[in-house]
Amino acid sequence: MSFKISLILLLLLGLGCQRNEQITRSELIFDENWKFHRGDVEGAELVNFSDQGWRIVDLPHDWSIEPLPGQDSENVIGPFSKESIGKTATGYTIGGTGWYRKTFTLDSSNKYSKMLINFDGVYMNADVWINGEFLGNHPYGYTAFQFDITKFLNPAGEENVLAVKVKNEGENSRWYSGSGICRHVSLIRKQAIHLKHNGVFITTESVSDKGSRVKIASDIELADATPDEVSLSVKVTDPLGNIAADTEVDLNVLPQSKDGYYFSLSLPSKYLWSIEQPNLHTAEITVLRNGKAVDRLTETFGIRTINFDAQTGFTLNGKTVLIKGGNMHHDNGFLGAATIDRAEERRVELMKANGFNAIRTAHNPPSKPFLDACDRLGMLVMDEAFDQWVRPKNPQDYNLYFKDWWQKDLTSMILRDRNHPSVIFWSIGNEINERADSLGYAIRKQLVSFVHELDSTRPVTEGICSFWDHWGQEWKTTAPAFAELDVGGYNYLNNQYEKDHEEYPERIMAGTESYAMEAYNFWKQVEKLPYVIGDFVWTAMDYLGETGLGRASLESGPRVGLEPWPYFNAFCGDIDLCGFKKPQSYFRDVVWDISPIEMMVHTPIPEGKKETVSYWGWPDELPSWNWENYEDISMDVRVFTKAPLVRLELNGKVIGKKEAGEKNGLIAHFKVPYKAGKLKAVAIKDGEEVAAKVLKTTGVPSKVRLTADRTKIKANRNDLSYVKVEITDADGNLIPNAVIPLTFFVEGVGEIAGSGSASPTDMESFNSRNCKTFQGKALVILRPLMEKKIGDVTLSAQAPGLESDSIVVSIQ
Repeated sequence: MSFKISLILLLLLGLGCQRNEQITRSELIFDENWKFHRGDVEGAELVNFSDQGWRIVDLPHDWSIEPLPGQDSENVIGPFSKESIGKTATGYTIGGTGWYRKTFTLDSSNKYSKMLINFDGVYMNADVWINGEFLGNHPYGYTAFQFDITKFLNPAGEENVLAVKVKNEGENSRWYSGSGICRHVSLIRKQAIHLKHNGVFITTESVSDKGSRVKIASDIELADATPDEVSLSVKVTDPLGNIAADTEVDLNVLPQSKDGYYFSLSLPSKYLWSIEQPNLHTAEITVLRNGKAVDRLTETFGIRTINFDAQTGFTLNGKTVLIKGGNMHHDNGFLGAATIDRAEERRVELMKANGFNAIRTAHNPPSKPFLDACDRLGMLVMDEAFDQWVRPKNPQDYNLYFKDWWQKDLTSMILRDRNHPSVIFWSIGNEINERADSLGYAIRKQLVSFVHELDSTRPVTEGICSFWDHWGQEWKTTAPAFAELDVGGYNYLNNQYEKDHEEYPERIMAGTESYAMEAYNFWKQVEKLPYVIGDFVWTAMDYLGETGLGRASLESGPRVGLEPWPYFNAFCGDIDLCGFKKPQSYFRDVVWDISPIEMMVHTPIPEGKKETVSYWGWPDELPSWNWENYEDISMDVRVFTKAPLVRLELNGKVIGKKEAGEKNGLIAHFKVPYKAGKLKAVAIKDGEEVAAKVLKTTGVPSKVRLTADRTKIKANRNDLSYVKVEITDADGNLIPNAVIPLTFFVEGVGEIAGSGSASPTDMESFNSRNCKTFQGKALVILRPLMEKKIGDVTLSAQAPGLESDSIVVSIQ
């Protein structure tokens, strides 16, 4: 990770350095004060173009999440339109073309000889100009790219104009992609002799009781220097801030590899990176020419060993780890595709808090801040590159660019992400159409070989599914595909694990996608079969697009398919769009031994109707005993537990006993005539009560309650406070079935960056100051108004007839 320091700090460092110290490098975040226009504009790349009427935005920015003009309740609601090209796939949002322009100057202290502009991700088809000079195009919306702008910059004191045209056109995604410069941009300034972009690679060579040994490879641009003139200084700091190594070595004595000049360091530190203790080291690497520093950066890394084996499974630092994984798309709910640092971090926190230890970045490389958060918090990552190769899933998707760009995009992903200890797999694809024919075999061989060339320390995998797109093709045709992979990825194919193991005993397998409703069956096989190293549910968290994929419907129909307007959210996650637990998450808590017992009550089904649940969905049930108007109506109650027996009580009276545990898939079913009061489930093992769960009927809606995840945040546009909104009774109990209209007000040095409920169909509540709660809850996301402006922001929430609430978040 490069230092990200301001120009002022850089100058102070320069003034205070030793006499033999030259200005080295800086990385300036270029996120603030961009001019933006939605729609195409002729000549907007030109320096003399007038952008006076354009609005100012900060990056990361996603225009597809913003309200559309011409609002009407039938066809256009918020950012959603029935005219959307992507329709159900992209959640009825609108792409199109957008323009960004940024004006900046370099002051007279600028002594750098090389400058790069770095984009962490632009969706999609970005054309970039500097001072009217075309720098190039980057099609893929999920990989980082850079341009050397040195020779096009104006002298110090004169304005420079950076212009970016973004074209999110046609049907190009199966999920919500967002539109625009959705990730960070930075200006990297360095000397002629420098470490190349992403040119440092740090790997763990060995770990023992006495310490560890790491290999540091540095790819250096020597310019006019010779190796005899250049040396490398490396200082490694352990997680406690102690210096673990400090050495200098001449370049002319170092061996070279494809990754650059390399050498090994012995570290006394025993602070290994793991899920439970994600210890991070830093390496400060300085390039010196004749003793004078000409380049310096700091890389964060973790010391850890990984191993994959069909007999011993996956081991991290020599210990077996069962991978509890979840697939995760890239959007941040009400923020869209904008990768604001705190939003990326919170998603990882939510996964960690709900028992997950791994995330598959389905089906594209994530942002750098997301991986930084995984490193800090101890989350394993399957870093995935592509959703298609040469055959399309949509007419204008990545298939148009694959042949010309796959090497560049894989290089971008791997070189950027290879120092992240959280990343333990590289995935080259998902449900590829040509996965098991001659074309696919040839492409896969190329991809795997190329990935191994870039990084041989991690296995390569791919998500392979049944032949739903090639009916009649035999499963045995996948054998050559799996033979190329280090780990075989199985999408929804746990029925193949043992069959394939008999024929291919050395094959290592992972469930790269699975159904929440079959969580117990999938997980039993992970626990039972050492060659099945883990399971990734589809999905860990709700996301925009693939509308209603996880629906439960009373309308007859197939279990596969997407739901039309007004659905905008997939609704198939363990965690909902706000970050709240859904019923399947409570079931998984029992499967993973996080909770001994949980209980759900099904929403009453009208007479003559039957519920149809999507393969990716869950029955329409809640942890609620609020069912007014259903007195004496028989309610379906399910109790989740590993205990073999469950006793159910209503208001102190025993309703009955039912078997649960492994024999019944961890579920006990009851029919209970509804009466308000207290429903209690008791788990019994060997005649002893081992756990209990209680649901109580609450009072009537009385109050609005606001709770912030953090009441103190930084005066930084990349920080956020997530405020939970709840409807409670007079005693403060959440009312789990409350649908209450709310109005939000904000004052002070912050703004509402996003708001809404987790409802998959309530478009009117999406990013609106007027929002209805869903299952008694909603969410408001607060963001500082501008960088370095301190003070307080006050959020108030009002509901008709209820006691309102307000909360103060301090911005420091």
